Amino acid sequence: MAKRSLHEQQNSMGLYLRDPDRCAPPPEMNPARAQVYRDLVFANLSSLISGTFPVLVKILGDRQWRALVRIFLRDYRAHTPKFGEIAEEFVEFLASEPAALADGTWPPFMVELAHYEWVEMALQQSEAEPLSSGDADVLLDRPLQVSPLAWPLAYAWPVQLVGPDHQPDTAPEQPTLLLVRRDLDFSVKFSGLSPLAFRLLQRIEAFPELTGLAQLQALAVEAGMSGSPAFFDNGLALLRQLHEQCVVGVAR
Repeated sequence: MAKRSLHEQQNSMGLYLRDPDRCAPPPEMNPARAQVYRDLVFANLSSLISGTFPVLVKILGDRQWRALVRIFLRDYRAHTPKFGEIAEEFVEFLASEPAALADGTWPPFMVELAHYEWVEMALQQSEAEPLSSGDADVLLDRPLQVSPLAWPLAYAWPVQLVGPDHQPDTAPEQPTLLLVRRDLDFSVKFSGLSPLAFRLLQRIEAFPELTGLAQLQALAVEAGMSGSPAFFDNGLALLRQLHEQCVVGVAR
C-alpha cells in the first residue's frame, strides 16, 4: 500500500477524534495511542463547556451530557479557535436544531436554558463600556440607547425556574421576559421584566432616533392609552428607574 500523505493522515485522525464510533484511527498509528488522544480531546471539550451550563448538565445527567457533547464534536464545525467562545458556538449548535437531536429524548427547554446560562458568561467577558449615569434630566428631550451590558430577553420557557426538580414539559401561555445586566463590579444580575418595560427597551433599540418623550408617547399609542396622564407618569418612572440602573441612557 502506498504511503499516505501527511494531509491524509491528519484528516483521518481528525475524523477519528470527532467520530470514533464510525471512523477508525489512522492505520499508521498505534490504536492504543490514538485512543489516548481521542479521550483527551473529548474530556477537554466536555470540561471546557460544562462549566457554562451547570444546570443543564445536572438535568441531563452524565450519560446524556456525554452523548450531547459527542454529537456536538461530531457534527459541528466551529468558527472560532478561541476557547472562551466555544460555549457560544455550542449554544448556536443547539439552536440550529440539528437532526441528531430531533428524536424527542431531549428536554424541550434545552435550547433556551443553554442560552440563558451562557448569557451570564457572555456579559462577564464583554468588553463593552457601561453607559454614563448622568443626563437624567434630559431623558425626555434626547434620543436614548440601551446599554450593551443590559440584555432584554424573551423565552418561551421559564428558564430561571428550570432545574433538576422542576422540568416542565409544556411551555406556559405567557413568555418569560428577563433583563440580564452587568454592574460596575462585573457581577451579572437577572431580573424579571414587565411587558411594558420589555417593549420600551425593544422600541429604544428599534427606533434609536426618537427622544424619550416620543418613545413614551408611541408606547402609549401601542397600549391604547394615548393621552393618559397615569400611563405617561408610569412610563416616565420606569424610564428613570432603567436609567438609574444604567440600563438606558442618552445616546451619544
